[in-house]
Amino acid sequence: MDKPAGPTSHDVVARARRVLGERSIGHTGTLDPFATGLLVLLIGKGTRVARFLDGLAKTYLATARLGQRTATDDLTGAPVGAAYQGALPDRETIGQALAGFVGAQSQTPPAFSAKRQDGERAYARARRGETVELAPAAVTVYAAELLSVEGADVTFRVTVSTGTYIRAIARDLGERLGVGAHLTALRRESIGSLRVDDALPLDRLVPGTSLWPLGAVLSHLPRVMLEEAGRVDVVHGRPVTGVVMGTTVLVAGNDVIAVAEGDGTWLRPTVVLAAP
Repeated sequence: MDKPAGPTSHDVVARARRVLGERSIGHTGTLDPFATGLLVLLIGKGTRVARFLDGLAKTYLATARLGQRTATDDLTGAPVGAAYQGALPDRETIGQALAGFVGAQSQTPPAFSAKRQDGERAYARARRGETVELAPAAVTVYAAELLSVEGADVTFRVTVSTGTYIRAIARDLGERLGVGAHLTALRRESIGSLRVDDALPLDRLVPGTSLWPLGAVLSHLPRVMLEEAGRVDVVHGRPVTGVVMGTTVLVAGNDVIAVAEGDGTWLRPTVVLAAP
């Protein structure tokens, strides 16, 4: 789906359940209500392959506003401290600071996040005014490109690992520049090879909407074609021979039969999607 600004990710799932008449629907990565862009919904048996999408890199188009921090690190939060009153950095300085994010690093998640502290969601504690101190998490920024600087608004594109908060990048960019900043716009453009350009806008989701096959969603994984005897073995949970190492999609005809783990000799089904 191409999620619009406004609804939560759960709202999109709830609408899909109503429209498609299917209870078993989940998504593979929350977008904040103000954010837009690619939200992958897995439907029916597709929900069982969610974990195979977890490690894919994600690309975002983002805008940060320099000069003011907020409690949530985005436009929905109350200002923190006074607004910066001096001259803002020039484009070259901003570009150098943004480029410094590329690589593996520790990132402190926003206080208003779904991370848990003492068994409770951090945002619940933060909303009560409690102090939230979250442990830094290991993340990777694969690429960061400065696109434009218009007054205090800095627009950039980043490709990041799972678990990276773009709000935190905006916050930390402001800290590195010494002026404070918060995120004002966010659009997820891709997850692995899946692109928002191919996604369906929410207002075009109607009964009978054509769904993508699982094979397209799992296109980042190698695949092995099965003959009939192999298909029978796999749907009964039995391994088949195969020289592939790692996670592999097993296909018979046009259908994804299972996802397996290969050790170079055997392909052992871990998720069987076809009925015997």
